[in-house]
Amino acid sequence: MRRAIGLARIGMNAGAGGPFGAVIVKDGEIIGEGHNRVVATNDPTAHGEIVAIREACQRLGSFSLEGCEVYTTGEPCPMCLGAIHWARVSRIYYGFSIEDAATIGFDDREFYRQFVLPPGERHLPSEAYAVEEARLLLAEYAALPLKVPY
Repeated sequence: MRRAIGLARIGMNAGAGGPFGAVIVKDGEIIGEGHNRVVATNDPTAHGEIVAIREACQRLGSFSLEGCEVYTTGEPCPMCLGAIHWARVSRIYYGFSIEDAATIGFDDREFYRQFVLPPGERHLPSEAYAVEEARLLLAEYAALPLKVPY
């Protein structure tokens, strides 16, 4: 966690983004690390956890981080939490909470509230479109001889 805090401090003092840093650990060794780079890269997905996940996956040569732990300065936002789950990380350790982050303007609470609503009730309009054509992709994928196991 101290490394994640140090990375966050480096990034925020450089103007790269907010006070968010993360490390991915496997068997006691850091295999990926990152700090928030949203401002530096104009990339809204460049959160510390995402940067660390990308580095760890590249280093392992796998999209699975099963058996790994994430140490992150702040409780993961919905995007990072989703990525952590998709990467099959085994455990999350975090410093400050979502509520703590909101006190300095990083307020993810509304995202969490929106995600539990049905699509038609969310602030961001969304609706199904070209459903049958898109569903054909599912059948095509199911018929592939070599599928990626999830």
